[in-house]
Amino acid sequence: MLKNLFKFACLMALLPALPANADDSEMTTEFLDARYQKTAEMARTLWEYAEVGYQETRSSTLMQKSLADVGFEVKVGVADIPTAFVAEYGDGGPIIGILAEFDALPGINQDAVATRTPIASKTAGHACGHNLFGAGSVSAAIAVKNWLQQTGAQGRIRLYGTPAEEGGSGKVYMVRAGLFDDVDIVLHWHAGDRNSAIASSSLANRSAKFRFRGQSAHAAGAPWNARSALDGVEAMNAMVNQMREHVPQETRIHYVITSGGSAPNVVPDFAEVFYYLRHPSAEKVLELWPRLEATAKGAAMGTGTEVDWEIIHGNHAVQVNETLARVMDKNLRDVGGLNYTPSEQKFAETIYSSLVNPTIALGSEDEIQDFEVRPIGRGGSTDVADVSMAVPTAGLRVATWVPGTSAHSWQSTAASGMSIGFKGAHVAAKTLALTAIDIMKDPELRKAAREEFDRRRGKDFVYIPVLGDRDPPLDYRK
Repeated sequence: MLKNLFKFACLMALLPALPANADDSEMTTEFLDARYQKTAEMARTLWEYAEVGYQETRSSTLMQKSLADVGFEVKVGVADIPTAFVAEYGDGGPIIGILAEFDALPGINQDAVATRTPIASKTAGHACGHNLFGAGSVSAAIAVKNWLQQTGAQGRIRLYGTPAEEGGSGKVYMVRAGLFDDVDIVLHWHAGDRNSAIASSSLANRSAKFRFRGQSAHAAGAPWNARSALDGVEAMNAMVNQMREHVPQETRIHYVITSGGSAPNVVPDFAEVFYYLRHPSAEKVLELWPRLEATAKGAAMGTGTEVDWEIIHGNHAVQVNETLARVMDKNLRDVGGLNYTPSEQKFAETIYSSLVNPTIALGSEDEIQDFEVRPIGRGGSTDVADVSMAVPTAGLRVATWVPGTSAHSWQSTAASGMSIGFKGAHVAAKTLALTAIDIMKDPELRKAAREEFDRRRGKDFVYIPVLGDRDPPLDYRK
């Protein structure tokens, strides 16, 4: 009997031992708490850079260096995108990916203060909190690397540096290049006005720049000799606005005139309008799109101008994965929400007073929203969706902004550059890291997530990018 027990003990000693869940959580939480200042500093630096899609050279370099300095192998310029990169640490085992965005939005400008205060020298800002997204994800990946190193566990953590989410669909080109083909699970997060890990879809979309060309002339002296390209744009817009009545009610269509002439007394010979079309179904987006193109052709014919267009980006709708989302939700509840200091509370109260019809109360920043599954998309669009069509994917949102704050606003820009935003990125980093570790340790969880993924996607699914086969539009923000 004693001899058999001795043999059993020897065999157990040869097996790789992993700490208990509580130990993993404590190790990871303590590591990230010690790293908080680095997370905040990176978030602030990215906020100051505020580089727009495919132009994020300094932002990408900063993130790459932070990962390389702690032992990640970094591949730069992947998918023919200079600012895209993949950083990996570990050997064997499952591969868990974490997404990291870092592009800013043009035309939004605000200091990190609670009243409307533009910064004169800036033409872009982190109104969608991608500076927080990037910094939080980098810290999460480094925390998982630390866990792998400390425990000797088998597995690989892979950080995807994904540029140009805002209208550039950077991740789509990375999916198309096969960079997610060998990944088991992908995790992501986003800045927001509440803490939530619900399994929620998004809207599929496609965008294009429609360019009209006509004939210039003196607007008073010889208008009969001119054909106004701006007339073409305005005629197209009028027809699209009439079309809105005759599309499915979930459809969203919006545009901006990016070029309409330079002087009223010169009939413009060039004008451009930038369109987005969205719907919960990628198939419906592709079905409606020819009608949008038809309005452009009709507008050109009616105004005596010529028109061409360039597809800029396009995304599928996010495919939800309830199996993974419930694990993310559990870890978010364990981590908890945000607690404001007195100065942060004053900042939040001032911001909250400037909001129009906020949909959630101030004070909810320390709460976790109820879990639910929303397989039909609403609201915005994201190129995370195409990743979710390639590999089981889950994400969360964290109250990096004052509750009730809308994305793409000066209020979100302000909070993204100060401690409320940094604290939110810290919550996200902990939640992502703990979830990644749970998934690495549990093959049954990975199997269940994959089975749900295959069921929701369908056995006959063939991935076709909504943006087509175009090359990355590296100059779309120039």
